[in-house]
Amino acid sequence: MEIPLNVEVLCSDGSCGRSSSIILNPITEEVTHFVVKEGGLLGDEYLVPLDAIFESSSVSIRLRWSREDLAQAEPFVKSVFIGKDESTFLAESLSASTFLWPYAMAGGDPYQPAMLSALYEQVEQIPPGELSVRRGTEVEAVDGRVGTVDEFLIDPVTGRITHLVLRKGHLWGERDITIPVSQIDRVAPEAVYLKLHREAINELPGIPIHRK
Repeated sequence: MEIPLNVEVLCSDGSCGRSSSIILNPITEEVTHFVVKEGGLLGDEYLVPLDAIFESSSVSIRLRWSREDLAQAEPFVKSVFIGKDESTFLAESLSASTFLWPYAMAGGDPYQPAMLSALYEQVEQIPPGELSVRRGTEVEAVDGRVGTVDEFLIDPVTGRITHLVLRKGHLWGERDITIPVSQIDRVAPEAVYLKLHREAINELPGIPIHRK
């Protein structure tokens, strides 16, 4: 079963967004969830377990769920309340890197910025011990960068990754290379690291990319 990234996701009652990332256990190499991002610039993202997938291909993922079911799924990103001391808040506000809402007032004149003491930040809800991997994540060979993650192939019975689909090249010279999971050394937040050298990867069979 393919878990393609940045493709249309279809619920039982119509289109419901696009796949934005997968969640995997780097120790067992098992995919546990993937993330669906609703349409639009500010669309919400939801964690979807693999058993919600009815079928998938290189161009789309079809869910057993309705759009209402998806809306009830766990959000991938949540607003988390964080405290700010007065000096930190003032420094960030003056640099225009911090919004003034939402906030908590410590008392006194509500128009005094020095009294603003708390903010929220957006945090990805990744299960403990697991990682989020998005399309475009760097792939590193033993001797340097070799391309980016395009998608993963997984065993539909075990949920374990069987292959990484590597996108290699630039513009019109792009091609996909399928790399067995046995050649993945480790998966980290910043990149997927392979056991192969770039020369060995160049010798693997690849296919041209013709996707829209």
